[in-house]
Amino acid sequence: MESSMDPLRSAPVVRRYAGNPVLAPHQVPYGPAMVFNAGVAKYEGRYVMVFRNDYGDASIEQVAPGHTTNLGLAFSRDGIHWDVQPKPCWQWHDEETVRVYDPRLTVIDGKVYVCFAVDTRHGLRGGIASTEDFETFDVLSLSVPDNRNMVLFPEKVNGRYVRLERPMPVYSRGGRDRFDIWLSSSPDLIYWGQSSLVLGVEDVGFANDKIGPGAPPIRTQHGWLTTFHAVDIDPQRGKNGWEAAWTKRYSAGLMLLDADDPSRVVGRYDGLLLAPEAPYETAGGFRNDVIFPGGMILEDNGEVKIYYGAADTVECLATAHVDDLVRLCLEGSKPGAKGGR
Repeated sequence: MESSMDPLRSAPVVRRYAGNPVLAPHQVPYGPAMVFNAGVAKYEGRYVMVFRNDYGDASIEQVAPGHTTNLGLAFSRDGIHWDVQPKPCWQWHDEETVRVYDPRLTVIDGKVYVCFAVDTRHGLRGGIASTEDFETFDVLSLSVPDNRNMVLFPEKVNGRYVRLERPMPVYSRGGRDRFDIWLSSSPDLIYWGQSSLVLGVEDVGFANDKIGPGAPPIRTQHGWLTTFHAVDIDPQRGKNGWEAAWTKRYSAGLMLLDADDPSRVVGRYDGLLLAPEAPYETAGGFRNDVIFPGGMILEDNGEVKIYYGAADTVECLATAHVDDLVRLCLEGSKPGAKGGR
């Protein structure tokens, strides 16, 4: 029998939704080529999804210029079947900003906060905006380049707002991807500091390239449960999607952070939470072998809904029980940067 630690296999406690994908390009009325990397939250009695639209043509193996990327909006009563709105909800393109993408949603005190990435002519920045109607987005803060994959915790910790993030140092890391997960805090969601390392890429056995935050954390009785993405490179993958070559594989990991000091990893599953296995994850997409978690909702019955982009082309859903996910982390017992390594 193969070990459950096999990096090519998803954790046995996770179940993919049989009707995946839950959102595909043909369901969106304004014609994107890919819809993926969504943020999902429960807000005012229903589920809301803000998703990334990219435009292009698979037949000619290219995507349109970055300024055609925008964000779409959908609502749901059950978190499975989605009512896509007739037009995008946010596009940002001006003399400096090329595009806004990869949203993550967190509800704090009755308001939705959107973490996002923006490509600019002077570097890639991460930002936080607030909205109550998904028509107007009030940008509260933008990082200096290069930083992205920000996710907000759903409540203050020790009186401060907290976020996970992934700065992208290249010059100081040998001129290549060696990106880690960091944590910063803020008194007001505008000014961020007190930054510390949470998890290094060298600590993750199924990543030889980089790691970064996934979905915003959820609170459990054992601490903050959160996903992360992990990337490995194999030059033998060759043409693995619409592009001439795609050698990376994105998978999802899982860790548990201390309730009072979320920069400390108290447990981490040492296998993969989700590995690219299903056909919609491994074939036919813009970039195959990609799983990118962006939303995680804890239901009253203990079910956790995990939303993830697949093959950079569609949005999918997997579920598990919160007790099983916590157990994976505690039994795996892999410490992070402050865990004694």
